[in-house]
Amino acid sequence: MAAKVFESIGKFGLALAVAGGVVNSALYNVDAGHRAVIFDRFRGVQDIVVGEGTHFLIPWVQKPIIFDCRSRPRNVPVITGSKDLQNVNITLRILFRPVASQLPRIFTSIGEDYDERVLPSITTEILKSVVARFDAGELITQRELVSRQVSDDLTERAATFGLILDDVSLTHLTFGKEFTEAVEAKQVAQQEAERARFVVEKAEQQKKAAIISAEGDSKAAELIADSLATAGDGLIELRKLEAAEDIAYQLSRSRNITYLPTGQSVLLQLPQ
Repeated sequence: MAAKVFESIGKFGLALAVAGGVVNSALYNVDAGHRAVIFDRFRGVQDIVVGEGTHFLIPWVQKPIIFDCRSRPRNVPVITGSKDLQNVNITLRILFRPVASQLPRIFTSIGEDYDERVLPSITTEILKSVVARFDAGELITQRELVSRQVSDDLTERAATFGLILDDVSLTHLTFGKEFTEAVEAKQVAQQEAERARFVVEKAEQQKKAAIISAEGDSKAAELIADSLATAGDGLIELRKLEAAEDIAYQLSRSRNITYLPTGQSVLLQLPQ
């Protein structure tokens, strides 16, 4: 009797384990920010996109393929040429995500690694096309315009593959060694030219100042000569008095000056 009971319990436990395994294999989870595409072994990829949560499927017959639909960053380095045939090293940073409603088409035509297959190729294509419209100087001075054109063209191109680009930005822009050395040499030449122009302008200003000073001295001498011819020695005497008055004023403000009467010896009361 006890053996039959244990046998029944064993069969029940086995059946429960099998049923639990079947139920577990028939459930799958779709995390937040993700979507699922169902592949059916008999009907192929289904057009229905499954949202977040826990869902049922037919074990062995159906298989869920999970896609991350959140924005993800990707850096794409590209070496291309400018309008004036200068080598340009550009790194483009892209924030991308798939269009959820187009996930069945993306999985069927491109695959799960759609970003690896699509983004490098279309980014290189668009960057080469846009950069070729500008010369090296314009790539620096008009960087915002270049970035905007790359963003517009790349967004339109990615949309044909079912991708949304939330942000496109140029994070790195450098030129070849030859161009960098040419720019540095040009800057040095410009600095030397500015220095030479400054020296020339300084010499011109000094020359003008000397001419003005000489003209002033000549005019002053002419005025003095006219005054002497008109007033005679009176002008000289007037200048002497003015100079003596100025000297007396300066001496009166000095503490080291002592005035002594003339003709008297008052220093320490020395005898005559």
